[in-house]
Amino acid sequence: MQEWLKEIETYTIRLRETVDSLSDEELGRTYREGSWTVRQLVHHIADSQLNMYQRLKLALTDENPTVPAFDEEKWAIQPDTNLPVESSIKMLEGINERIVSLGNSLTEEQLDRAFTHQINGIITVATKVAKLAWHEEHHLAHIKIALSKQYNMYKNKE
Repeated sequence: MQEWLKEIETYTIRLRETVDSLSDEELGRTYREGSWTVRQLVHHIADSQLNMYQRLKLALTDENPTVPAFDEEKWAIQPDTNLPVESSIKMLEGINERIVSLGNSLTEEQLDRAFTHQINGIITVATKVAKLAWHEEHHLAHIKIALSKQYNMYKNKE
């Protein structure tokens, strides 16, 4: 648990190091054909953490609440995803700070509490905290692939 919380705690620092100095062209890069742009990925990470944080709180305060899925594709094309990525990084700083604070106070009993996802079924708080850390790292890797010289050299040869 502590390793996941440490990843979440340091995430926005690592994200900023990767995206802070990017040009509009670089923010428009994708990690594979048809994927989201770097800009969309940053906004998606914030949207997702927001939804996941809410699910954690519901699992801790309600008895096995059922939570809806959110349509990530539709969220990714809303007008607010044209904002500078800084707006989502600021949002992530606050959400991640709250997640880490919450995570550090969880008891074994609370880690076993759960919510029911509309599509994926029963998910425990412990599993969700692990997924929160994994999801951010997963998309940071996508961003780094999109920005990598090798990928863009390959893309330009097509």
